[in-house]
Amino acid sequence: MNYQEIHKLESTYNSGGVGRRPVAIVRGKGSRLWDSEGNEYIDCAGAQGWANVGHSHPVVTAAIQAQAETFVAGQESSYNDQRALWMRDMAGVFKNSLGWSECCIHPSNSGTEAIEAALKFARFSTGRPGIVAAMRGFHGRTMGALSVTANKKYRAPFEPLIPGISHVPYNNIEAMDKAIDDNTAAVIVEIVQGEGGVHPGSGAYFQSLRELCSNRGALLIVDEIQTGVGRTGRWLACEHHQLSPDVITLGKSIGGGLPMGVTAWRSEAGRFKPGAHGSTFGGNPLVCAASRAVIEVMAEEKLAERADMLGAWLVEELQALPTKKMREVRGLGLMIGIELRGKVTPILQKLIKRGVWALPAGLNVLRLLPPLVIERSDLERVVEAIGEVLE
Repeated sequence: MNYQEIHKLESTYNSGGVGRRPVAIVRGKGSRLWDSEGNEYIDCAGAQGWANVGHSHPVVTAAIQAQAETFVAGQESSYNDQRALWMRDMAGVFKNSLGWSECCIHPSNSGTEAIEAALKFARFSTGRPGIVAAMRGFHGRTMGALSVTANKKYRAPFEPLIPGISHVPYNNIEAMDKAIDDNTAAVIVEIVQGEGGVHPGSGAYFQSLRELCSNRGALLIVDEIQTGVGRTGRWLACEHHQLSPDVITLGKSIGGGLPMGVTAWRSEAGRFKPGAHGSTFGGNPLVCAASRAVIEVMAEEKLAERADMLGAWLVEELQALPTKKMREVRGLGLMIGIELRGKVTPILQKLIKRGVWALPAGLNVLRLLPPLVIERSDLERVVEAIGEVLE
C-alpha cells in the first residue's frame, strides 16, 4: 500500500486520540526505519522509547518465532515454564542493580498498567490512601497513572481523577518533606523526567527521599519505564545514585517490541492476596520469551555500557554545535534532551526531511532516544542534521 491509501484508511477509522506525522512507517531493522514510499530514517525516537535492542533483533525475533509455535497465551491461573524462567532472570537483574535479595514480580501489558499495579500495591500493603508525585512527571494515561501525571494538558479533560494525589516540585527535597505524612502510601518519581523535558534528578535528592520514605513508612516507587533496560547507561537508572527503591516499574523496551509491563517490589513489603489484582495477558509465554531474549542481548552486547559511552560522546558533540538556538543539552546515556530557544515541532519536521526521526519533550525540547545498538556513524549524521536545521 502507498502512503495515500494507508492515510485514508487510518484517518477514516482512528479514534483521534493520537496525532500522526504525515509518514507511514512499514519496516524497521536495527536503528533504521523505512516508510511506505521507500524512504529511510535513522530512528532517534527508539519507537517511542521501546526499541533499546533495536528493531527486529535476530535473537528476539528467533525467541518470538519459537515460542509462537509452542504456546502463545494461556490461563493466568496456571504456572508456565517461560514465565518461571523470566521471573528468575528479572529477579537476577533486580538483585544486581538494586541489591534486592528477594522480590515479587507482577507482569502486565504496558508501562501504564505497571504504574496501576504499583499504586494499588502501595495502598494495599500500607493501608494508606495518599500518593505524592512530582511536577512535570509523566506516568501514563489510564486513570490511576494519569492521576500521578502532573501535566494539565493530559489531565484536564478527564477530571475529577483519583483522590489522595498531590504533586510537588521535582528535585526539591524540602517540598517532599512537607508532603509526606502519616497518610502517604507511596512517593512516585522518575530518575530522569522524560516527557517532562529530560530533567535528571540529583543523587542527594534521591538519597534524601529514600531516607524520608523509610522514616515515615511510605513506599518509594521509581518509574523506570523509559529510563530502564540500559537507556541511561546502566541497566536501571537507579544505579547512578546507588538507590534501592521499594517498588520499581518497567515497560516499553522490556518486551523487545511486544507489549509488556513489569511491577516489582521487595519481598518484605508483602504480596497481593489472590484476586486482588490480575491481567489476562500479563506474563504470557510469548512476551516472556521475548523479554528473556532482551535480557540476553543486553548482556551479550553490553548495551548499557554502549549507551554510557555513546551518550557521553553525543552530548559533547551536540554542545559543540555553533548555534544560538540551543539553551542546554542534558540527559544520561542515550536519553538526551536539547532545550531550544523556540518551539520543537518545526525542528522535528525538518529532521524528518533529512532522514532523522526524533521526539519532543514538551514545547521546546528535542528528545533523542536512539536504539542502544545504533552505530556512531549514524549518530554523526544525526548531529550533522540537527546542526543544519538549527541554522
